[in-house]
Amino acid sequence: MEEATLSFKARAERALADPTLKIAIDRTTGTAERKRAVAMSQFPQFEAARERGKRIKDHVIANLDHYLLEFERNAIASGAKVYWAATAEEASQIVVRLCKEAGAKRVTRVKSMLGEEIGLPHALDEAGIERVETDLAEHIVQLGGDRPSHIVWPSMHRTREQVSEMFKRLHRAPHQEETIEAMVDSARRELRDKFLSADVAISGANFLLADTGATCTVTNEGNAELTTTPPRVHIVTAGIEKLVPSMGHAIAMLRLLVRSATGADVTQYTTFHCGPKQAGDRDGPEEFHIVLVDNGRSRMLREGMKEMLRCIRCGACMNHCVVFRQLGGHVYGGTYPGPMGAVLTPVFDGLEKSRDLPHACTMNGKCQEVCPVAIPLPTLLRGWRDRSWREGLEPAVVRFGLGIHTFVASHPRLYRLGTAIAVRVMRLFSRGGLVRGMPGLGAWTAYREFPAPAKRTFMEMVKDQENTR
Repeated sequence: MEEATLSFKARAERALADPTLKIAIDRTTGTAERKRAVAMSQFPQFEAARERGKRIKDHVIANLDHYLLEFERNAIASGAKVYWAATAEEASQIVVRLCKEAGAKRVTRVKSMLGEEIGLPHALDEAGIERVETDLAEHIVQLGGDRPSHIVWPSMHRTREQVSEMFKRLHRAPHQEETIEAMVDSARRELRDKFLSADVAISGANFLLADTGATCTVTNEGNAELTTTPPRVHIVTAGIEKLVPSMGHAIAMLRLLVRSATGADVTQYTTFHCGPKQAGDRDGPEEFHIVLVDNGRSRMLREGMKEMLRCIRCGACMNHCVVFRQLGGHVYGGTYPGPMGAVLTPVFDGLEKSRDLPHACTMNGKCQEVCPVAIPLPTLLRGWRDRSWREGLEPAVVRFGLGIHTFVASHPRLYRLGTAIAVRVMRLFSRGGLVRGMPGLGAWTAYREFPAPAKRTFMEMVKDQENTR
């Protein structure tokens, strides 16, 4: 059965049964968590920087129409061509059309979650255009026929041992030594001639600068620069929320993005593209196209989810999420995994198809704690839960059970009697302080133990204290 047709629960069970996946997740998210902690300890201005980043994004979102028009005007003045796409399908159609008009046989692509969101890889493949993913992790994903499982480390679901076997099987000149350096060299040999022979380059943008019409890309491998420079045509796809007013604001956001994403002070490569090659330039594309994508963002603004438009795609929320770190990214079923994905996927795919995602959250608040722009992710997830209830999407058994709970909880004497009985029954099933199995608790104890309750209910203990006083 194809993964896309499986339910969230079925995907979760499959992930939990895969010990190699757990090793891969722990290696990546554990390293990311430790590096971020070190970066934050050496960045005492983080809270002040986070507040500034939040204000910058909120200001842009409140004045989005102004900055979009300013960006378009300045981008066109630099020689770029700007296109507007209301939907994912429209955006991918524009890109494919531009590739065909350029006579492209081969395109190189820089890692871009927006590209994944609009289905661009599939659209290019269907159009018969050779697509070359140039980011090392995306190269691994492409070779494996996978989908990205993380927005910063797309191939985090694979161990280096699995990658080594894949490279040996699929690269023309594979590595001979089992080292990271040798595997990277193997990928470099595989991709080098494709960088230089591509007709079109496609990238995303971490930020769009309204005052100059420039786009900004951030990478650690240099593949973005090598991708976007040699081809005749460079196409940028970007969500409309990526805007910042100026270079100074972009630098302020970069201080937050890099530390939160990789734990570094600055990435290896931060590049600003502003229009096509000009007279006197030694290199650069002859054509520069920018596709600005809405795809639900305006609706988020209208429907009370504007805080999510602050997101700068750093991945910190998923690196610290207890659910993501057990299951990985593919379980979420959409483009974006983790807490941010649990908020965004209902926007793109509809709540009816993805209502399990908000319910999978433990609401421990760690995602909001580490978010560099202080997005209230638990609040937004609770909003989806509330909407799911109001729209009648919850299963009948859940609605029935909550109806009974509501009735009992609204009658104090009945509630106290029920909890007193439940506490004593649960203790009958406890062994060593844990309940490992009990009728009615199967959904919980199938994966974890339930702590045995105290001998008496909280209200009984409070009453005893009052009597003692």
